Amino acid sequence: MVYQDPSYPKPNNNLALAIFCTACCCLPAGVYAIIKANDVNNYYNMGQYELAEDAAAQAKKWSLIGIGASAVIWVLYILFYVVLFIIASAS
Repeated sequence: MVYQDPSYPKPNNNLALAIFCTACCCLPAGVYAIIKANDVNNYYNMGQYELAEDAAAQAKKWSLIGIGASAVIWVLYILFYVVLFIIASAS
């Protein structure tokens, strides 16, 4: 049985955000975020509350990095085709 100090609530592991990032946006960043989200539960159950909070912050950070990188790539992709369309229609 693991003793959990009630003065340290379990941090949000951001697993849903990490799964969304993996499935819809950026696979490498999402997989790393899922690993960190899993570490939150492991650290919390071992009583290492500071490490659990750090892992939660890392999971959120890498999920947002993956989503942001994917958004930038999509904007560049659309912009590229808009420019090609403009060039093609001007000829």
